[in-house]
Parts: sequence; structure tokens; C-alpha cells
Amino acid sequence: MATDDKETTMSHHEAPRPYQQLHQQLLSVIAPSRIITNPDLCLAYGTDASFYRLIPKMVVRLKNIQEVIFCLKSCHQLNVAVTFRAAGTSLSGQAISDSVLITLTDDWREHRVLEQGRKVRLQPGVIGADANRYLAPYQRKIGPDPASINSCKIGGIAANNASGMCCGTAHNTYKTVESMKIVFSDGSLLDTGDSESILDFKQQHPHFIEQLETLCDETLGDPELCQRIFHKYRLKNTTGYALNALVDYQTPIEVIEHLMVGSEGTLGFIAEITYNTIEDCPHKATSLMVFNDIETASQAVTALASTPVSAVELMDGRSLRSIAHQPNMPEFIAALDFDACALLIDVQGSNCDELAQHCDKVTKALQAFEFKASVPFTQDADVIQHLWNIRKGLFPAVGAVRDTGTTVIIEDVAFPVDKLAQGTRELQQLLTQHGYDEAIIFGHALDGNLHFVFTQSFALASEVERYSAFMTDLSQLVAVKYQGSLKAEHGTGRNMAPYVELEWGPQGYALMQKIKTLFDPKGILNPGVLINADPTCHLKHLKPIPPANPLIDACIECGFCEPVCPSRSLSLSPRQRIVLHRERQHRVHMQQSVQDLDALFQYQGIDTCAATGLCAERCPVNINTGDLIKQLRAQTAPKNGVIARWSAKHFSAVTRLAKIGLSTQYQINKWGSDQTLYKWSLALRKRTQDQTPIWFADLPKGNHFALVSEPETPANSTHRKVVYMPSCSSRVMGNHRQQKDTRSLTEVTLSVLKKAGFDVIIPRDVDQLCCGMPFDSKGKQDLASDKAQQLQKALWQASRQGEYPVLIDTSPCVKHSLEQFSQSMKIYEPAQFTCEYLLPLLDIEPIEETVMLHVTCSSQKMGLEASMLTLAKRCAQEVIIPEHITCCGWAGDKGLITPELNAAALAPLKHQTPKQVTRGFSNSLTCELGLTYHSGICYQSILYLVDEATKTKVTTSP
Repeated sequence: MATDDKETTMSHHEAPRPYQQLHQQLLSVIAPSRIITNPDLCLAYGTDASFYRLIPKMVVRLKNIQEVIFCLKSCHQLNVAVTFRAAGTSLSGQAISDSVLITLTDDWREHRVLEQGRKVRLQPGVIGADANRYLAPYQRKIGPDPASINSCKIGGIAANNASGMCCGTAHNTYKTVESMKIVFSDGSLLDTGDSESILDFKQQHPHFIEQLETLCDETLGDPELCQRIFHKYRLKNTTGYALNALVDYQTPIEVIEHLMVGSEGTLGFIAEITYNTIEDCPHKATSLMVFNDIETASQAVTALASTPVSAVELMDGRSLRSIAHQPNMPEFIAALDFDACALLIDVQGSNCDELAQHCDKVTKALQAFEFKASVPFTQDADVIQHLWNIRKGLFPAVGAVRDTGTTVIIEDVAFPVDKLAQGTRELQQLLTQHGYDEAIIFGHALDGNLHFVFTQSFALASEVERYSAFMTDLSQLVAVKYQGSLKAEHGTGRNMAPYVELEWGPQGYALMQKIKTLFDPKGILNPGVLINADPTCHLKHLKPIPPANPLIDACIECGFCEPVCPSRSLSLSPRQRIVLHRERQHRVHMQQSVQDLDALFQYQGIDTCAATGLCAERCPVNINTGDLIKQLRAQTAPKNGVIARWSAKHFSAVTRLAKIGLSTQYQINKWGSDQTLYKWSLALRKRTQDQTPIWFADLPKGNHFALVSEPETPANSTHRKVVYMPSCSSRVMGNHRQQKDTRSLTEVTLSVLKKAGFDVIIPRDVDQLCCGMPFDSKGKQDLASDKAQQLQKALWQASRQGEYPVLIDTSPCVKHSLEQFSQSMKIYEPAQFTCEYLLPLLDIEPIEETVMLHVTCSSQKMGLEASMLTLAKRCAQEVIIPEHITCCGWAGDKGLITPELNAAALAPLKHQTPKQVTRGFSNSLTCELGLTYHSGICYQSILYLVDEATKTKVTTSP
């Protein structure tokens, strides 16, 4: 049996020898770069979304099941505790360790759709949303739908039996698992979908099978315990082990399979799982109904239970008020009082008629109730998105306004549905009684499942005591008075481990202890989680959230940012950067040395950050970790900045020199060996401590095409006019060796514009102009601002004070300009401008070719994915957007100075590029350089594709 005693005996200061032995054993199989022992890196990698913190002694990043088996055998032999981590979005402390933490590399993403989508086989590293994307062509999806589905991974979804807004108890992992591949604590393997594996496991583990059968018999022979199990699982329940497995299934293999669901890594490692999928209805409608009070809303929930609703989300008055100020909210929300209670109702149908019938049944069921306000059922996708944003914005709404130094705690409980109103009222009173006046309550009403969110400081003993008293009262209210679930879907973790026996009683808890001992006799798997003999374990190892910087103080370390970070597999993710920066500021405050941490963070945190800000797009509280990094770069940049200031002042000279340099290297490339030149550049980089660029054979030659404005026609003429502002990169760079079309981007852009019949206006002194982004990325905000204002003035003049649209040919420059400019101008990147202005004027015939498409991070942040895909599909027969590539990692000059960042970001690209594909398209020249190098095909601006697909010139007047 595992207890916290196991943890305390394995502190950083005791028994180092087993870890040394383990390290040596692992090195025989696992690359040294994937065995992390540096304490600061272990702190960064060891942090999850919960409000607990343990620092692993070792983090091991494993890439396949053979490595997992070897690692577990080694830990079992040496009696070393081990914890598994998927995405680290768990909220209850089940994914942290002070021993060995096993994380997964990106190699664990294999998937296979089976039986026309009725089943899907997934490795634990597959993100939940990706699984649904693979199933979308079959109009199917996995049953679980947790709120973190865009970040959490299948391993965590299964290990926590996560559910969600539409999942309920009918479609969670327990109910929809078909089979799984399991590695046990001693390294033995069982594939429950393979008859040979089952036979072999039974032969190798007869005692295990016999004991498990005995446990099933004892459970079935205990009517009182069986009755308790049946009651507990009428509700949503993830407290403790899935004891229903012992009464729902007859064969030991089925019991094992279902005990693994929700076991939080304490019984074994789920290496693969096959799900029975559910229908994903194509037609959906959503309504928001606001009632005077929680009692009326709960009565409405009871009425809705017999109707064909797919989801009913309850939100109390405080939660509604917390998001009233956000964009696109219904106006009536701001006027609601705290007694109000809303239901967000979702209805689905296989076709339009079925959807209409379902909506009608729901509407009739609600006719007996009086509404305070409502948004009637709508099928408008934008309105539906806005309505669901109300629900999804509740958790971050509290996180964004909390006091610095406090953490956000989100708990979930379940009441019997017929006791929902009383339970919610008493929960509100309990929160107020303990001083959590900011707390909000929302949840999945059909299941009686409520989430409540409040802020908590653990800095003072009195605050810890307040939290402890609240948890004691909460457990009595939910588990004793209402016989509900203390954990409905977030997993037991460390937080509810002391209350498992209270909820399940001595018989149920004793059975769980036996299960743990049977599966993990040495107690090495995730000790302290789910089964814990320490009644105060939920009050220990509390995570500090010290103030560090206003840019990141709101971070709740949820990890939602990680999937889109280009450096996540190379160095640190945004969450991990924030963790280490907080640790640094804490050490400074405590007057401790930060020299070693600074040396580590310079590369891990600063040098390898692309600083593109995609993390903010996924962050619940909109934190842009890139802004922090740019601020830190500014602090370490040379104070005088002579070269930077000279470059800004003489920008046209800089671009001329760059053109000469590119043309020179292009000629060298013709006679020099790529490999020789590459080795020379490596030697030079070594001597300059990586301050010089890598030799990049695919760098283009200089662009010497002369840009000249056409004579302007009168302003009142019928000619269409556009201001074309070529970016500094397109003015400098011409074509590279792989390009069949030898024209520069500036020539191609002019060609497309002329085919559409536009007069093209080039701003005056264009070679001196720059949006300022190159200076901003280096931390030179003053110079960046100066260049942006210079460009704004030039474009304002060229566009006749915003009358003419402005086309900038690379997306990063557009985004940066839009952020910096104060005057109102219509500024477009290529895809957006083409879709809005050119498509109606061009005669396009799609080329008979499959092409790749890369949507840059700047385009993603501007919401232009759809425009780029629409345009590409208009111009090519088939378009492929490779998955798991968000930012390419070139990031200004990182592709040359820190090429490993570009390589890490684009690692999945080459194997996703079909052999017959020879070209790819994007809308940023520098991004296209890295894409070309790492894909093996030529990437160009999407304007090349538009120009090629356009057959004739259109001269019709507007």
C-alpha cells in the first residue's frame, strides 16, 4: 500500500544511491538528453496544473513502450517511486512527484481509425481534440469531452476517467473503452485486445488472476457494499478506484481493463487505448435561459432530463456577473443579480428535421417556467460560439482578477440531481461562511455535477487553516449529508485522498487498498495519490505563486499553452518558463544566488523562445510569455545599442548590404560544397559561441528588382488603387535554388495586382521603411516604435489618409503594424487581401496538384486560417495542412542563429509531406526558408500560387 511515508523517505537529501544506479541503468537504453537531473529543470518539468508542488529527482522523457517497460523494470528492481505525466493539465495533484517523473515525447501520437470510425486506437500522447479531428470525416467522436480537450492527452483522459459537458456517465472512458495496452509496475505487459497477450499474461501471473477473482467474489458477496457501489455510480464519480468494475464485469481481464480507468497512474501505465466512438451529430442548436433563482433552474433541469438534450450547463448569478464585461456577451447579463441562475442548453440532431423536433420538445418542457431573460435556440455558429464562450470563460474570469500571490482552485462535486437545488444553496452558503465571497458555481446540471472556483493564498498558516476547515465542511456536506461525489470528474489526486474513506466507508476503502496492493505490491506507482494514510496530505506540498512580473502573475500554470509552443520539445514551454522565472524572483527576494539559474535560463528560456505569442491564444487569461522574454532580452541587450540605432537610421543601407551579402553567398553556393560550407560555419559558430549564423544552403539571392510606383490616375477615376508595401524581407530576398519561378515576391505581387486591374502605389523612400518587428524581437522597443511610426506616416500619406487599402506581402509585418499603428487604415496580408479584393476579379483555374500549406503564427493570431485555406483550395486541387506545426520557429533570425529551434518546431513536417508533393505555400518569406529546408520541397508565398492559377487579366470597372 502506498502512503506519503514513501515520499518522505525519498527526499532529495536521502538515499541517493538508488537514483544513481537508476541513472546508470537508464543510460544504457535512453539518450542522455532525455534523462533530466538538473534540479531547476526538474522543477520546470515537474510542475502541473494543480496547486501542489513536488520536485522530481529525475525526469525521464520516453519515446516508446520498450523504454517504458525497461524504465519500470529498473524502478521496480531498485524500489524507486515513479509517476506518469501526459499533458500535466490535471488539477488535483495526481501528476507530480519527488522521485521519478515519466513524461512522453511527441512520438506517442500514433492513431488508427477502425471500422469506419466506430472505433479508434490511440496512443496516450494523442491530444483529445486531435482524436476528434481524426474521427470528424466519419461524423464520430470519442465520448469524453473535458474542457481541456485542446491540451489534455488521451493518457490523462483515460487515467482520470475525464468526462465533460456532454459526456455524462454514459460516454466516459469507463463506458466506451474497447481495449487497452497496459504496462504494470514490474514491467509486464498486457494487451486486453489481443488473445495471445491475454493467454500469456494469465500464464505468467496466475496468482494475480486468482486474487483478482477472489476480490470480485468477495465484493459480489457483500450486499451492502454492492448497494453502495450501485448508488455511487448512478452519479458522476471519480473518487477512488472504479469499484464498479468488480461488479459490472465477470472476466479478470475486463476487470483489469476497467480498474485502470480513473486509476491515475497508481496501478499501471496505459500505453494504448481503443475507444468505441459515439456519433457526432452535424446539426446543433443552443439556447440560454435565465431563471430567477437556483430552485427554479433546478426544477427546469428535472424537466429537461426526459428531453433529447445533449448538454445542460448551470451557471449561478456570480458566475454570470464575472463575465458580463467580456465582448459579445448578451446585454442582459450585466443587469442580473446574484440570485439569478442560467441554463445553457445544447441540442443536436442527425438532420435538420430531427434537430427541429428536439428543439420543439425542449421548448415545450420549459413552457411551465418563468424566464428572467433568454436567448432562444439558434443554429447560427457565431452566436453558438459566443454562448459557449460564456461557459468556457468562467474559470479564467476568476483567474484573471485574483490577487497576486494567490492561486485558483477549481473543485467539482456531484449531488443527486433531485437534491441539486438544496446542495447548490448550501454550497454557496459554505463558500460565503469561509470567506470565499468571489467564488462562482457552474457545472453539468443533468449529472448534478457542480464546479466551483475560488482564489486561495497559502502564504500564511491561517489561510491554510481556512482552506482545511472548508474542505472538512465540504466533505461532510457532499459525501455525508447528500451522499454525493467529492470528485465527479477531476480525479481524486492528493486533494481528495484523505476523504476517500469518508465517502466510500471502511469496506469500500479497504477494497481499494487491496486493489492497490495487488497491482503495485511495492507501492512505487504514484505514491500518495488516491490512497494515502496521511489525513493532512492535502495540506502539504502546496505550490507557492510568488509575484514575479505583472506580465505573467495571472498565470495559473495550467499548461494549455504547451501544444502550440515551438520550443516545447527542445527546451522549455511557456508554462515552464514562467515557473523558472517565478523561482528566480523568489530567490532574489530571499537573497539567494541565481547565477546558475540565470545561466540555465539564458538558453532554455530566452534564446530558444520564438516570442511569437501563440501561447496567449491558448491561455485562459491571455498571457503572452513572449512579451516577458522580449522584456528580459531588453534587460540583457547592450545598453548603447550603437549598431541597432545605426541600422534603424540607415535602414536602406542595411537592406542594400543584405542584398549584396545574399547574392555573394548565392554565388558561393554554386561552386562550394554545401557540406564543406556547413562545417566551416559550425567551426565559426563554435569560436563565436553561437553568435554567428549557420550556413544555410537554401538562402535566396538578393532581390535587385526595382520598385517603382505607377503614374497615379486621378483619385476620382474608376481605376482600383492599392498601396503595396513590400516587407524588408521581400525587398531583400529573391528566389532560391529550389524555386522554379525565378521571379522575386515583389515581381509576383505586382503581377497579381495588375491582372486584377489595380493601380499600384509604392510608398516613398520604401527602402528606408520597416514595421519595427526586427528591433522589437531583440528587445529594442524604442527603435521598434520609431520605425513603426515612420512606416505609419508613409502609409497614411500613400493611402490618401486611409482611403486606399494597403497590402503588405508578409503576415508578421501586418500583425505588428496593426498592433502599433494608431491611425485607421485598411491593412492586409496576401491571403486576406486576395480573398476580399481580388478573387471576384481574377479568372482562376485550379492547378492539378496537391500542395502543402503553412498558416503562420501571425495569421493564426489574426484569425486568417480560413482565408488562407479558402484561397489555397481555390487555386489547387488538394491542400494539406500538416498537423502539430503551429509556429515554424524561424522567428526573425532564430532559423540562422538558433537553428535547432526551427528544426524542433518543424520536426513533424517531412514525414507528413507526401512523395508526390513538390511545393508548399505560406505568407512569410523567412518562415518559407525553414519550411523549405525541413520539408525537402519548395515553399513560396501563396501569391505565387494565385498568380499561377490566374489565367487572364480582368479589366471590368468596379
